[in-house]
Amino acid sequence: MCVHGGLAEDNARFILLAFVLAAYMLAGAALFQTLESDLEIRQAAEFWRVYQAFRRHHLRGSAQALQRLHELLYAYGNASAIGIINKRRRWDFPGSFHFVGTIVSTIGYGSTAPQTSAGKAAVVLYGFFGCSGGILFFNLFLERIITFLAWILRSLHLRRLKKRLRQTTLASSRRISRTSRNRDGKNTLPDILDDDEEEVGLEHWKPSVYWVMLYLSLTSCAVACTAAALYAPLEGWNYLEALYFCFVSFATIGFGDYVSTQRPNYPYVHLYRFANFVFLVIGCCCIYSLLNVTSIVIKQGLNYVIRKFNCQSRFMAAPHLPRRRSSVSAIYYTRRRPTKLMPRDSIRPEHEHCGLDTPRRMSGELISMKEFLSANKVSLAVMQKQLYETAHMQHGVLPPSSPPLPPLPLPTLPAVPPRHHSQGPGAVGPLAIASEKFEGANSKSSNCR
Repeated sequence: MCVHGGLAEDNARFILLAFVLAAYMLAGAALFQTLESDLEIRQAAEFWRVYQAFRRHHLRGSAQALQRLHELLYAYGNASAIGIINKRRRWDFPGSFHFVGTIVSTIGYGSTAPQTSAGKAAVVLYGFFGCSGGILFFNLFLERIITFLAWILRSLHLRRLKKRLRQTTLASSRRISRTSRNRDGKNTLPDILDDDEEEVGLEHWKPSVYWVMLYLSLTSCAVACTAAALYAPLEGWNYLEALYFCFVSFATIGFGDYVSTQRPNYPYVHLYRFANFVFLVIGCCCIYSLLNVTSIVIKQGLNYVIRKFNCQSRFMAAPHLPRRRSSVSAIYYTRRRPTKLMPRDSIRPEHEHCGLDTPRRMSGELISMKEFLSANKVSLAVMQKQLYETAHMQHGVLPPSSPPLPPLPLPTLPAVPPRHHSQGPGAVGPLAIASEKFEGANSKSSNCR
């Protein structure tokens, strides 16, 4: 793709995405400031009101008592933050397993954190390999869930296609004859439903990214709604708070303001902890896959903006060019240049010559036309020779010897690098895994329409 100013497509997309994200973050900051600022001010005012009331009624201006009150508030705040007040133990085996689960899944609630130096050093080493394995697990799940959805969509598409072909075949056969049976009395119509995908022409068919995004969204919503129905009564939250916890956890944001399985007592505690683990794993995998598929849609939107900007820049950079290719302008003949033929392998598509002059854009088509005419000329000579020999053989006369014709030129195509050797910016990672499965996800946004 050509971008105005010689900027590569990947760099242009990166810069455009950086500006879009910056604008998105600024808009988000303004939104959440509007929504949360007033409540923060009211909560601070309420705290200081209670504090001043307690100080007036119980301390009576004693400096020593005020110092003890501050120490008590500080200790209570720390104890409440690390979860040792009216909550279950954090560092028993179930609590420790919940902690390592937040490390591997990169959720990181912050409600449980190591306090010793040895524990903090162990988190660095354990978290490095744990996060790597967790990301690999998510990528493998992404590959399999997208392959499964693609197989379902391919089957549905193949069924609709076969049904349409069968209806078309039946309608056309009825026009030819009302009865289309062979000697055995069986129907002579081909059984299209038994054809393979290769015979129908679906070996390279890929599903639309929008359908996969829709099915992943429905699956993620179903998992989140089911998990919220479980968390709400057991944790004492309302349903909106439970949905909020599910999204924050499944998206691995992990604010830590809502954390499950932290109360000291639960009905069926072991079954609830197992269900909590299953929902977290499935929810994280589904949301991870959905976010990667959504990133492909965002990438296509960025490609559309770049393509429009590229076409507009090309139009503004050459306002003197003729509107039609068939029209001739005198500006092209003001200065004659020697004609230089390019080899066939060096011909690039038209959209890659953004920086070249317009008369040179059709050079590849002219060279191809010349080779086409020369090939047709040789083919016509071969056909004439065959007809001449056939006519003499029918009359029993051997044709006179003629010089051998030159061999037909074989068309040379530009070498295409193997797909697995591509090491571009989008050739690795979860985005490449998802893009490989979808229709139009790897196409370049280069054509101006």
